[in-house]
Amino acid sequence: MSQHKTNSAGTVLFASLIGTTIEFFDFYIYATAAVLVFPKLFFPASDPAAATLQSLATFAIAFFARPVGSAVFGHFGDRVGRKATLVAALLTMGISTIVIGLLPTYASIGTLAPALLALCRFGQGLGLGGEWGGAVLLATENAPPGKRAWYGMFPQLGAPIGFFLSGGIFLLLSETLSDAEFFSYGWRIPFLASSLLVIVGLYIRLKIHETPDFQKVLDKNERVKVPVLAVWRQHRRPLVLGTLIALATFVLFYLMTVFALSWGTTALHFSRQHFLILQLIAVVFFALTIPFSAIWADRKGRRGTLLWVSAAIAVFGLALGPLFGSGSSVQVTVFLSLGLGLMGLTYGPLGTMLSELFPAEVRYTGASLTFNLAGILGASLAPYAATWLATHYGLQYVGYYLSAAALISLIALLRTKAD
Repeated sequence: MSQHKTNSAGTVLFASLIGTTIEFFDFYIYATAAVLVFPKLFFPASDPAAATLQSLATFAIAFFARPVGSAVFGHFGDRVGRKATLVAALLTMGISTIVIGLLPTYASIGTLAPALLALCRFGQGLGLGGEWGGAVLLATENAPPGKRAWYGMFPQLGAPIGFFLSGGIFLLLSETLSDAEFFSYGWRIPFLASSLLVIVGLYIRLKIHETPDFQKVLDKNERVKVPVLAVWRQHRRPLVLGTLIALATFVLFYLMTVFALSWGTTALHFSRQHFLILQLIAVVFFALTIPFSAIWADRKGRRGTLLWVSAAIAVFGLALGPLFGSGSSVQVTVFLSLGLGLMGLTYGPLGTMLSELFPAEVRYTGASLTFNLAGILGASLAPYAATWLATHYGLQYVGYYLSAAALISLIALLRTKAD
């Protein structure tokens, strides 16, 4: 057997980190623009409430495109290889984001503007569906013995870095541009700036070699014809359990970001700028706890680590109402920091845990589908469900919702045989 080329640790970790950083940067800038910009510029101005709802509907498109991306890119990731598929996913995601920054508005081309926006959003979701799983596998399948969770947490670090970059760029624009300048051209800058990250990501990914685990699949001729069917037929139990294991992570994240920003700037009367600063402070705790939990997971096991973190999230849910509902800047900062700190603790080992549920020949498809199905269950429902609960029953019921999600993840972890 020929000697296969290996990847340096630095190249692997940076190549996996840069893609998820772009992924989350693109996600956050779209989420912010969907609230601030698109209702005014891409939909009829006659009914602002309807325009906002339509804009948020385009935001949701990506969540339903992601499982499609998981199946499509997962197929090629498990058939052709991790490297080529990661390059294709990054290009799909990056080009879709950059084009959004170039789109003409409703005033220029009428109803074609929101149609093109929706198409680009679908492209983003398609690329995102293939990005996360590939980045995690690139890291974990190149990891030395005993460091799989440590390597697997580098793609996860893209979440706080992407959040910080997107929050920072919108803060900078709000400080330096007038409202007229922002709505004229300023909002386009974050989307076009994504091109710089994409160029760096492509350069580094084109330099990597195939992962050792997938190379073994090639050498032994173990590739399956249709990976998505193989996952459904032969690995349904880990697919379902993995989706439920990740549920608490998604619910927590979207409560701490989308719901918290919406409720904080309306019911609690924080200015958007003030609340964004509080979130950026809390993101530091998100970033710090990811590596801590990865080290712990390598020493004590992925399953055990996620068990106690899920239990902690269930307890945190009971404190959500009193802390967030206080309206005090200090208590809200503590609330966001605790929540995003717990998010880091669950997010650090999650990618490694989900990837280890599946054998190498269907791992790209299995891990990607599991993560993105959990996204539909946890992410797409969380902001709406939380707003409805808070409006009708009070913030404490949002906490109960989070605790219930954490208990479901806890039960799924107890039912799985993985380490």
